[in-house]
Amino acid sequence: MATVSSSPSSPWPNPSPSPDSTSASDSDPTFPSHRDREDDTESLDTFSSMSLNSDDVNRNSDRIPDSNRDVNIQTPISPHMPNLPAMPPPSLLYLSFNQDHACFAVGTDRGFRILNCDPFREIFRRDFDRGGGVAVVEMLFRCNILALVGGGPDPQYPPNKVMIWDDHQSRCIGELSFRSDVRSVRLRRDRIIVVLEQKIFVYNFADLKLMHQIETIANPKGLCAVSQGAGSMVLVCPGLQKGQVRIEHYASKRTKFIMAHDSRIACFALTQDGHLLATASSKGTLVRIFNTVDGTLRQEVRRGADRAEIYSLAFSSNAQWLAVSSDKGTVHVFGLKVNSGSQVKDTPRIAADVTRSASLSPSSSLSLFKGVLPKYFSSEWSVAQFRLIEGTQYIVAFGHQKNTVVILGMDGSFYRCQFDPVNGGEMSQLEYHNCLKPPSVF
Repeated sequence: MATVSSSPSSPWPNPSPSPDSTSASDSDPTFPSHRDREDDTESLDTFSSMSLNSDDVNRNSDRIPDSNRDVNIQTPISPHMPNLPAMPPPSLLYLSFNQDHACFAVGTDRGFRILNCDPFREIFRRDFDRGGGVAVVEMLFRCNILALVGGGPDPQYPPNKVMIWDDHQSRCIGELSFRSDVRSVRLRRDRIIVVLEQKIFVYNFADLKLMHQIETIANPKGLCAVSQGAGSMVLVCPGLQKGQVRIEHYASKRTKFIMAHDSRIACFALTQDGHLLATASSKGTLVRIFNTVDGTLRQEVRRGADRAEIYSLAFSSNAQWLAVSSDKGTVHVFGLKVNSGSQVKDTPRIAADVTRSASLSPSSSLSLFKGVLPKYFSSEWSVAQFRLIEGTQYIVAFGHQKNTVVILGMDGSFYRCQFDPVNGGEMSQLEYHNCLKPPSVF
């Protein structure tokens, strides 16, 4: 059961309440248009006002200006300022890429910050006066609306509420309240998806009307994926059985169940158009790629022989590659033989590269013995790898530059690497940063 409110309730105040703002509850049950700001503060987008209107979100999600004038608490340190006692770095609670992997969000025990991937730079940070712990920060491409959930030892907001943050106003403009803690949030330009331990709620973005409820098996990780293409939404979540995934096609009003693994589902990812689904189980040895329309298994690749916890899966934008990160400290890149249905056909050169890279896999030389040798020996292995610190949690995405991978670590690390699609092997590191550095670094 969820309740909707248009303004956050005490005793969880906004860090910078606007004294001249009008409460939505006084005028309209939905979010109203907001007054123009009178100061010169820049926000995520360079437009004067933004309501929770799906048309506005579509029009104004193009770019984030590079600005540090908007920092709430911390500001760049001037060499002429007196020496101040150094604050210890914040504890990192959350990491996530935005929908096109151009930016990423960081939740800490003091607030949150938004950073750009290429070039790497901190765009802004919001550190709260009181409390500050933010366990979920979900971006909506590059627009000024974010979804926040409190967490950590001193949460800024209750962990059972989703706070709708408008960075244009530097305040929360609404909330969704639930009877249990929120595990994750997913955003589209037209929908807000809230994931609880055993239930998922789908809301219309414009008026927060509840559109759909889904029952799931216990889902402590908040696993959920939604397509981001211009077409109708495809949503994937755990089913009601161990190893099962549920696929909702909202255009055709069809539900598809796939028994993807024998063990519980540990991770999955969708292509942008929602046509392909990659899944991994708690064993962490195999990754399977399914067609979401008919549920057929299209490809199976092997991460390794021993058990591992899969932290993230990511498709490249053209569904040509799949990246996998795990607790073993290695990021793998696999070449895919299937393409998402709506993607443009690969050029002959790219197709040749995929064929060549596939020939690097041990599976090709053993293909004649598939009926004789154990399945392990005929598995498809990764084309490229990058070694990291074992035991640290990393998430991965493909960069906007060709054949690059961006890796984020829960220790604050940022890596950008490049792989050779023809010869494969070890990836080369292009750059490294730490996103928990003080603002003076940026």
